[in-house]
Amino acid sequence: MIEAVVFDVGETLTSDTRYWAAWADWLEVPHHTLSALVGAVVAQGRDNSDAVRLLRPGIDVAAEYAAREAAGRGEVLDESDLYPDVRPALTALRATGLRVLVAGNQTVRAGELLRALHLPADAIATSGDWGVAKPAPAFFARVAGLAGTAPDRVVYVGDHPANDIAPAKAAGLRTAHLRRGPWGHLWAGTPEAATADWRIDGLEELLPLLSG
Repeated sequence: MIEAVVFDVGETLTSDTRYWAAWADWLEVPHHTLSALVGAVVAQGRDNSDAVRLLRPGIDVAAEYAAREAAGRGEVLDESDLYPDVRPALTALRATGLRVLVAGNQTVRAGELLRALHLPADAIATSGDWGVAKPAPAFFARVAGLAGTAPDRVVYVGDHPANDIAPAKAAGLRTAHLRRGPWGHLWAGTPEAATADWRIDGLEELLPLLSG
């Protein structure tokens, strides 16, 4: 019996469109240029921050992030960044008595911004909060601890087969692969994606699957 549903953040609950546009503005390059490079590194299986490094070889991404924050041009996250199905789906799942949680590879600041949105979730945590990131097994151990129940009673929902689905399965969690965003679509045919318990195109599909 499923008792908790845990959601990834980027391209699961929120669109990364504004995030990358802000980086493009900071680096003073066209939005399309950076978007194309993000797509290229994703297709190569590289870290998406490598797109920034392609534009500025030798850049210290963490230091540049701090410089953006200091200049008042840091992370922004509001209602417009949420996918339209987020609030209805989370509300419906929570109404059935399921514990609804959010846990993804985000900064401490992103966690603060997410909590300020007052999502219909019982708890929100980020890799920045925990000091451990996906796909590390310790991250998913923290997920199970946050859920407060046995791993096989927890469903982890994410778009990235290698970062979300495979390591969550290895940790004993159930999984739902969301075909959304570049990772969700590009890697939908991978062996990691095929291991998911469920494969969905939108969050509204979860309730009938889990209740059934």
